[in-house]
Amino acid sequence: MEIGSRQWQSLIIDGARELDIEIDESAAASFSTHALELVRWSRKINLTSITQPRDIAVKHFLDSLAPAQFIPENARMLDIGSGGGFPGIPLKILKPSLSVLLIDGVRKKANFLKQLLRTLKLERIEAHQVRAEKLLEDPAFLNSFDVVISRALSSLAAFAKLAMPLVAAHGNIIAMKGEIDRIELDKLRSDFPKNRYHIEIKYYKLSSIHVQRSIVIIRRNG
Repeated sequence: MEIGSRQWQSLIIDGARELDIEIDESAAASFSTHALELVRWSRKINLTSITQPRDIAVKHFLDSLAPAQFIPENARMLDIGSGGGFPGIPLKILKPSLSVLLIDGVRKKANFLKQLLRTLKLERIEAHQVRAEKLLEDPAFLNSFDVVISRALSSLAAFAKLAMPLVAAHGNIIAMKGEIDRIELDKLRSDFPKNRYHIEIKYYKLSSIHVQRSIVIIRRNG
């Protein structure tokens, strides 16, 4: 199987349908471009350890699309630690109405993201080399995002503490994880008690992979 082939694109289209997500051929073609650039740049810099076409389709693209139902149209979304562009770019391709900011603290990864956005010709999406902690120092970013999302970034509690000042009062924090350790979940619930915050956990499995994945959604009550 080759990246961009009809078989590769069908793997994403069919896998997304299992997640109740419909993808058209134009989106699948954009995913192909993203994947080819990811592989090309990964020969020079450490963007991903996932290199097989099937694994890239499933573990990067399908996984990135999994939280789509929790992201409203026209939302302003921040992707912290975007790295190879996941999950922010596939979600933007799926939902063009989103306004997206991708950030990563590593200069080479940020350069990749900027070049990829130029290649894909996407609008209302930017990439910057900056750590999320620096955004907290700028009042323009406080309580300004409808969605703050990250994939496998630090512990749940640490990510939620970092993201909460950046998300709007009505917004969602979305953490994408593998299996969640009970101690990690208890820490999250201790730091974000149910009288003030609503925590929702959705479990899912990806096509052809039998490992459980998790989406943790955190929002303020009221």
